[in-house]
Amino acid sequence: MKSRISILTFALCLLLFHTFLPISAFGAEADEKTLTVLFTHDTHDHFLPAPEEGGGTFGGYTRLATLLKEQRAGAKGAVVTLDAGDFSMGSLFQTIYTTDAPELRALGAMGYDVTIFGNHEYDYRAAGLAGMLNAAVTSGDPLPAIVQANYHPPASDTSTLAALERYGVSDYTLIEQEGITVAVFGLLGVDADECAPMSGMEFTPIIDAAKQVVAEIQAKESPDYIICLSHSGTENGKGEDYELAQAVDGIDLIISGHTHSTLTEPIQANNTLIVSCGEYTHNLGTVTLHKSAKDSLRFSEYRLIPIDDTVAPDPDMVSLTQWFKYKVEHSYLSDYNLEFDQILAAASQDLSIPETGGLIGNAYISIIQEIEGENYIPIAFAVAPDGVIRGALRSGNVTTADAFDILSLGSGADGTPAYPLVSVYLTGKDLKNAFEVDASISDLMSAATLYGGGAQWEYNPHRMFLDRVTDCSIIGPKGTQWRIEIQDDQLYRVVADLYSGQMLGTVESKSYGLLTVTPRDENGDPIVDLESRILYDQDGNELKAWYALAAYLNEEQYIEGPISSGKIVSPSWNPFMLLFPLGLPTLLVLLFFVLLIALGFFFYRYLYRRKRRRTR
Repeated sequence: MKSRISILTFALCLLLFHTFLPISAFGAEADEKTLTVLFTHDTHDHFLPAPEEGGGTFGGYTRLATLLKEQRAGAKGAVVTLDAGDFSMGSLFQTIYTTDAPELRALGAMGYDVTIFGNHEYDYRAAGLAGMLNAAVTSGDPLPAIVQANYHPPASDTSTLAALERYGVSDYTLIEQEGITVAVFGLLGVDADECAPMSGMEFTPIIDAAKQVVAEIQAKESPDYIICLSHSGTENGKGEDYELAQAVDGIDLIISGHTHSTLTEPIQANNTLIVSCGEYTHNLGTVTLHKSAKDSLRFSEYRLIPIDDTVAPDPDMVSLTQWFKYKVEHSYLSDYNLEFDQILAAASQDLSIPETGGLIGNAYISIIQEIEGENYIPIAFAVAPDGVIRGALRSGNVTTADAFDILSLGSGADGTPAYPLVSVYLTGKDLKNAFEVDASISDLMSAATLYGGGAQWEYNPHRMFLDRVTDCSIIGPKGTQWRIEIQDDQLYRVVADLYSGQMLGTVESKSYGLLTVTPRDENGDPIVDLESRILYDQDGNELKAWYALAAYLNEEQYIEGPISSGKIVSPSWNPFMLLFPLGLPTLLVLLFFVLLIALGFFFYRYLYRRKRRRTR
């Protein structure tokens, strides 16, 4: 009997437990809204798989399409597919950007719901952007929505405004799936704006724009989730998007592009998640969000899924890619008598980015020597900054597409794809300042890292900031031993692509006003219009940076490392090496410490004498 009572008591307790406690749990599950977000950013026209360092291949829309289909099929509940900008400029497919809009049509074919403009969508300037939007709409293909809340054309640019309106670009858009409403808005950050010097757009600070658009969304739409597609970026867990999350309430998720960051775990700030999956279709990002009636946000299943050789290509995307490839060959490459997959050379080994930069500098010098012939003016430095090198040369056969991919950015004054080369002059002092930017500023801004051919500079990374370069010279061609020390008051010819030439003027601001680099003409007068310094081939066409590399590879046929990048890093803690040669920044710091020591000495004497007087 006692045993039966115990059993009944236990059963009653169990019933009461299930009666009261699980109500809140079951209720939370019942009204919890789950959303799976598939995302990419900075895909940069990677339609096809690219060579991976050390062997194999990665990425490609042809594989991404397969992965997206698999993830949607396996997800439960609502699924949205989003991209955070810079979907263009990175391969030969960008050459038909303004006429065929292959990027937007590919995103539409892969089922993307929304994307935004990154800074590279403005590489062909406002007219190129308008052409791309019009071509996309005219195609009649499925297209993603585009949102942009803080980066707009001026009222005077009626053609771009008309193209934006025709496409339907807006500050935000709504997606409704499985009873869930998702609001998505877009932003472009400060650094991205600075990286688009020819966009012609008007910029509104992202925090101001975000507060305004979030308030509007909350007042008008009452969505379950608010997602920001931001082309602003994070660096080392902080950055513009982190500041955005901290400053603006109500954003559930920020998909962060521009800085090519790969976040293995989301950054959490102010009840906002920040995610990034890396550039060039290395990965597909996926995160599942959950919200209860209390609006408490949590996430699960955050993954970065590699897009590698294990992923099969999607037949439909392969067909679309082949069609665009055909268009590229007939509308662009035919002018250069080249084919998409034409083999130009073979490389004996993988080259690093610095070695690739040195190879590019040598290529610039080689083609200009050939074009100018007897009128060739020696080039002291052919510069290839890290910011314009989009990949390194890999071992094996090197094709036209490979050469273009490495130097794929921008357009020229003629409106055709890819940056042309420009020729300017720098004083020896300014040239040394450029090397000092590489030695000091590149630690803070990797895009300022310089490589190239014709010059060589040596620096000690342990020396005083902005006083690290200890030697710089003009060196002879490969196989020669001669070198000439650079003189401050002489003019030296420097060659770079148009974008890098435009960035020379930003050295003063990036070095906090301590360094200047002023592009000049042959007479030493500052250059007002850098496009007036564009170099042309024998037929009067702009000399494109990528073609200089392709022609050099085709001429060399076989590339063998190592290749000098121009710089020599000589770390040393030797006191003499840290101080000499003595530059102005080091001198100022030394004087400051001498002054501090002197003040300390006089202050000590003052206290000592005062103490003695009191003792007496």
